[in-house]
Amino acid sequence: MTAAQYTALMASRRGQTPAPPVAPKKKARKKAAPAHPGPPSTPPPPEVEPLLAMLSAPGRHWTLLMPYAVELLTSNQRLHHMAVHRIRRQLREDAAGMARARRLPRLERAAIFYVLHPRPLYRKRDPGNWAPTAKHYVDGLVTDAGLLPDDNHEFLMGPIPVMGEPVTTGFARMSLVVVEVTGSLTSGNTETVTGIVG
Repeated sequence: MTAAQYTALMASRRGQTPAPPVAPKKKARKKAAPAHPGPPSTPPPPEVEPLLAMLSAPGRHWTLLMPYAVELLTSNQRLHHMAVHRIRRQLREDAAGMARARRLPRLERAAIFYVLHPRPLYRKRDPGNWAPTAKHYVDGLVTDAGLLPDDNHEFLMGPIPVMGEPVTTGFARMSLVVVEVTGSLTSGNTETVTGIVG
């Protein structure tokens, strides 16, 4: 006699209707690994004119297509802190290396746009989610390569997110558009929100 038969027999003696037999649990199927996106591709350069039109006093500008990286940081990730540290260091080194290779001059003030070139997936994209990657690229440009005196609001506007053309194969890529700003980045208005000037 099986356990299920014994339970049914005891339930019938007590005048109870036996509970239906419980089906054995199915083993959870492992999710298939996502298909590799293929070899890296070079996206078309971003349109610079609309970005320059956003600034009041643009000067010279440079477009840097960052080196291909399988791992970029996004605000939606959950990574071990050691993995984050390793990726941060690589992003900074990549940006500093690009600035030196292109011989970017030291600037007084600049605006930096980061242009996301996403994978060719048919869904909505938010380039702001890649802000952690852009921040470490900017740290590499400013701190490691000496592009600006500092990355505070007096010297740097941005990094500003922009959606670019998608890549055809491979993982997402990012371009940085560095624009020299010849005027002031801060407002000339000395009155604060509270009306009290400190």
